[in-house]
Amino acid sequence: MKRDARIKAMQILYTCDFQGIEIDKVLEMEEEYDELGIALARYCYTNMARVDDLISNTLEYYTIDRLNLVDKAIIRLAVSEMLEGKEPRQVIINEALEITKLYTDLGDHKAVSFNNRLLDNINKKLQD
Repeated sequence: MKRDARIKAMQILYTCDFQGIEIDKVLEMEEEYDELGIALARYCYTNMARVDDLISNTLEYYTIDRLNLVDKAIIRLAVSEMLEGKEPRQVIINEALEITKLYTDLGDHKAVSFNNRLLDNINKKLQD
């Protein structure tokens, strides 16, 4: 299932950020091999400068460093998929919001609302 692959990719990206290590080191520690999840994480990691630049230039009154690490991984993954262009952006955004609900939303929907607004704004920038 694609959502499972996205969750695995998010976890890999989170681990890279949290531990401050390269993706290959994280993959060496992986016990479960998810080919699609790893491919998604690698694509995002390889394009991280472009992804982070787009996120940073879209955030208002906020910096990328202030994002919690799980949300940052979810957003980075969604943005990299949007840039890759293999799936409709709305599908990517919806999947990111579902993963947000599972991992960072505290029931008040603030995380989902924040991520939705940011990803929608990025989507608009990419359409220009």
